[in-house]
Amino acid sequence: MFTGKDFIQISEKGIKPDVIEKQVKYFIKGFPYIFLYSPATIENKGIVKLSSSKIKQLNDDFDEVILKRNVIKFVPASGAASRMFKTLFLFRENYDGSEKAYQEFLNDKSFNSAHKFISEIKKFAFYNDLKNIMSSENIDIDKCIDSKEYNTVIDFLLFEKGLNYSSLPKGLLKFHSYGGISRTAFEEHFVEAANYSRDSENHAAIHFTISTEHIEKFDSLLKKVLGEYERSFNIKYYVTYSIQKSSTDTIAVDLNNEPFRETDGSLLFRPGGHGALLENMNDLRGDIIFVKNIDNIVPDRLKHETYLYKKALAVYLSELQEKIHAYLKILNTGNADEDLVSEIITFAGEKLKISENNINEFDKAEKINFLFSKLNRPIRICGMVKNEGEPGGGPFWVKDNKGEISLQIVESSQVNFADTSQKEIFNNSTHFNPVDLVCGVKDFKGNNFDLTKYTDPETGFISIKSKDGKDMKALELPGLWNGAMADWITIFVEVPVITFNPVKIINDLLRKEHQ
Repeated sequence: MFTGKDFIQISEKGIKPDVIEKQVKYFIKGFPYIFLYSPATIENKGIVKLSSSKIKQLNDDFDEVILKRNVIKFVPASGAASRMFKTLFLFRENYDGSEKAYQEFLNDKSFNSAHKFISEIKKFAFYNDLKNIMSSENIDIDKCIDSKEYNTVIDFLLFEKGLNYSSLPKGLLKFHSYGGISRTAFEEHFVEAANYSRDSENHAAIHFTISTEHIEKFDSLLKKVLGEYERSFNIKYYVTYSIQKSSTDTIAVDLNNEPFRETDGSLLFRPGGHGALLENMNDLRGDIIFVKNIDNIVPDRLKHETYLYKKALAVYLSELQEKIHAYLKILNTGNADEDLVSEIITFAGEKLKISENNINEFDKAEKINFLFSKLNRPIRICGMVKNEGEPGGGPFWVKDNKGEISLQIVESSQVNFADTSQKEIFNNSTHFNPVDLVCGVKDFKGNNFDLTKYTDPETGFISIKSKDGKDMKALELPGLWNGAMADWITIFVEVPVITFNPVKIINDLLRKEHQ
């Protein structure tokens, strides 16, 4: 299947041959479905609902508890913005400026999105930039719109002669306006970091994962605005980038599960999905890591709830982590008496959702070993919003092949909808995963966990893609907040829906939450 030349190529990417062999086996046998035991809900204690008094107490304790910790804000920011403009691309292919096309623009539902974009174009934070760059070419944007030359406007937005937004990552697009100024999504995360990611010395660390081709543009924007935000918030930022490692790329195969080859005979590799970013996260030397997607950001007037709950989740995690570490230090000595072991069992079940049906049949040594192994793991607190029809994953109780039940974030692609009971459980989920995580990644001795040891490799995903007109299979690694964190201590906490406002399509920026 592989030649000597192939193994050289594999080695140059930093991938071990046995990893490639495993990937090919997954293509052949596929990935097993997740077995849903039940939705995680507030009623069945799968989701914690914090009282207003508890949230206040956690916020009151934030400065004392978190400011002395090594905190990092981790922002996956490499996603391309091209998919945001799908409807505009489709429109410009079908609009020729004729009266017939104009009537369709006004009345055809398939053009609703383009109509909304054009009719409300002045509300976008990038409008002045677009107007000015068109003006530099002696083109008046208002006259273009009045004369129904919509494609000219769209072309200046999307392509290189203008703002080139279709080739930029989301982080570099202007999201929000503040009077005479506007901010990119990238900049909005600096504002957030100043409010919940600073330490006692007024330092804030932010780590962005970006694509190689965009490093220069991110760097250029950073140099332009960093001083301004440091002065505004009286803070010193430590900004770092990382690239998705080539060693996390996955091999592509044809429909017969044979290696897919380029025209020159070399193997085709593809990025392993956002699950590959676990390697980037694992390289960080933080204590507490906030994880939030680049596009889930709101204007300043709506940030209060985000700050309130981010601080609450961080302190809640810290309180649990402190208790866990205290117990682990005692368990590690082997000196825990029966009463303390019983106390830890109760704590693990009630607070950490960790239990073992047959634990009462264990002797003391077996109980201690079980508790130590289950408590000595990374911990994550995951904010969950009420499900209002958003596509994507959610919180569930899951049973593994050993019969153990745990809390997991599950994507729809992991569920066997041909099984009516599994479909019913999935559809009865009450909450949605907004990718709002606070992670504790150090053990009770103060050492960073090796996060790659707490994944479930059986939770990857295979999709059909096309290359040069030929179909192929692509493999994505277990998702960062799904299988990549499957063996973490996991707690779900309800957060307000206002804390989840992603920008998936361009017109999302017209929603009141982004104006």
